[in-house]
Amino acid sequence: MMFRKKNLFVLLLVSLLAVALVGCGGGDNKEKAADNAKPKVFVFAQGADPRGLDPAYVDDGESANPIVNIYDGLVRYKPGSTEIEPALATEWSASPDGKEWTFKLRQGVKFHDGTPFNADAVVFSVSRQLPPQRTNEMPYASFTFGPVQKVEKVDDYTVKFILSEPYAPFLANLAMALAAPIVSPAAVQKYGKDFIEHPVGTGPFKFVEWKKGQQIVLEANKEYWDGAPKIDKLVYKIVKENSVRASELRTGSIQAMNGVDPNDVKMLEDAGFTVIKNPGMNINYLAFFCNKKPFDNPKLRLAVAHAINRENLINYLYQGLAELPNSMLPSFMPGHDKTLKAPEYNPEKAKQLLAEAGYPNGLKVTLLTYSTVRPYNPVGGDKLAAAIQADLRKVGIDVQIKSYPWKEYKEVYTPEIVKEGDFMLYGWIGDNGDPDNFLSLLETKEIKSTLNAAKYSNKKVDELLVKGRTARTQEERNAAYSELQKIVQEEAPWVFLSHSKDMAAVSKNVVGFDLHPVGVVYFRNVDIK
Repeated sequence: MMFRKKNLFVLLLVSLLAVALVGCGGGDNKEKAADNAKPKVFVFAQGADPRGLDPAYVDDGESANPIVNIYDGLVRYKPGSTEIEPALATEWSASPDGKEWTFKLRQGVKFHDGTPFNADAVVFSVSRQLPPQRTNEMPYASFTFGPVQKVEKVDDYTVKFILSEPYAPFLANLAMALAAPIVSPAAVQKYGKDFIEHPVGTGPFKFVEWKKGQQIVLEANKEYWDGAPKIDKLVYKIVKENSVRASELRTGSIQAMNGVDPNDVKMLEDAGFTVIKNPGMNINYLAFFCNKKPFDNPKLRLAVAHAINRENLINYLYQGLAELPNSMLPSFMPGHDKTLKAPEYNPEKAKQLLAEAGYPNGLKVTLLTYSTVRPYNPVGGDKLAAAIQADLRKVGIDVQIKSYPWKEYKEVYTPEIVKEGDFMLYGWIGDNGDPDNFLSLLETKEIKSTLNAAKYSNKKVDELLVKGRTARTQEERNAAYSELQKIVQEEAPWVFLSHSKDMAAVSKNVVGFDLHPVGVVYFRNVDIK
């Protein structure tokens, strides 16, 4: 009897232990399942609010970053390059004379509002940016579509672009972040002008909300034609100060940031963060208002150019994380003329030119700048303006600085009328790797937009731009662009300040994150370990 009781007791104990072990194992599995079920939220910090989220009405990098993740274009860039690959178009062909382009469209794609993507959507999205619908509030429209006269539907999934002349940058332009993305016609009609704050595309992320000055929230498009994103939610957090963004990265409240201050690079790397430092397809420049006194005089513009110690800016202000330009084109881009020499730092030459321009005793001028940091100017406009002010003071030019937050800055500098100031700090991030994308910023027809910041006009430059666009070989294009750059060097509508390294900082548990050469981050393949 005792033997039986002992056996029963042992069996009962084994059974209880087995149940307990199963229970513990089940708990672990539940915890793992719960961890796996937690949404992956990626927080990316940038320095300013977008101007808007309708690609037809904006021209800034803060807008471009979310836009490239909300929308698709007909074509897109391959990761890490400006080589073109299919997107909403699966294939395309050009006529022998280069004046007609036909695109076959991807079938079965839907906009985030559930409406179908088709030829009608492409015609709508492009036509609203062509005359007579185009307005001066569409800064990239003429720039992106160039000589496009019309776009027409061939059938439900085929469209044709009709051009007035061959246009070498055309295909590259269609991959750009601005103007080119295809919008939902139904959403534009629903929201009207408010569509700029209620974007609807076909991209890997859907718009959720925008709290001005705080954040933009996107969620994964699980039905994305190229596969669902790996993260569930993407947040663009607006953090004005570089140092504050760096602090938030260190505390883990954000996963990545752009606008890295050169002075923070070593600190972030020592703390285990990855700092991306790519060659910058950009130009940081000082633009003179060439259409009014006093800087309608090229000699005065050259005097300023000789008075600025650009090497000092590179070595000390940017801590060597920038390159000294000899042209508006970065040295690695096609069309760049390596033989050009930008005005060297020479205060005595500057004083001589000042006298020849009619200002032997110097003059007073107002410099407009922005208070935020920019990808082409990671220390911010205020610091750069102060450095330039100090240099110009040495040659007798008294500079008053007027600084504005980025969004207000864009409003002060209106397309057609410069409300105040004599010159301004500005910059450009290349959109597509084509030299025309940089050089067109000095085209006369862009004077009515924010693109030609200098309000510069030169008939010969306009002719060379057309020659470069319509040329059928790269050699012909390079010859036209070399001649153009020499004219610009002589007339100095800009002072070329720097080509900044394209920098971002990212947590070590993030994979698939990189800065594209055009300055944006595509998040469709980004993941958090």
